[in-house]
Amino acid sequence: MIYEIALLPVHKERIEMFRRAFAEVAPLLTRAKGYCGHLLAQGIENPQQFNLIVRWQSLEDHTQGFEASEDHRLFMMGLEEYFSEEPKVYHIEGAAFTTGKHDDPNSIVERLTSVP
Repeated sequence: MIYEIALLPVHKERIEMFRRAFAEVAPLLTRAKGYCGHLLAQGIENPQQFNLIVRWQSLEDHTQGFEASEDHRLFMMGLEEYFSEEPKVYHIEGAAFTTGKHDDPNSIVERLTSVP
């Protein structure tokens, strides 16, 4: 799995409008090939900073697929007026979150303690 992490700086006075605008354009994202889910989270220490985390099947699904599409152009057009500066985007690779419980096969604790 690939995770796209987009740091979205929003004008302080436009936060609620941004939330509504995101809800309106989200279907353009969710129908993309390779889309596996997303989370839009507002910063606690810096409420003007939103983090959009999108799970993709592959990097190509995001970069060559969605980013190159008309849906992406419309998605960004619906949000760009709310940004206080250019969003920053990067990608990470990894599996789903783990619970940290010893019986979780993905848990680092389980993997370390079960090594012979």
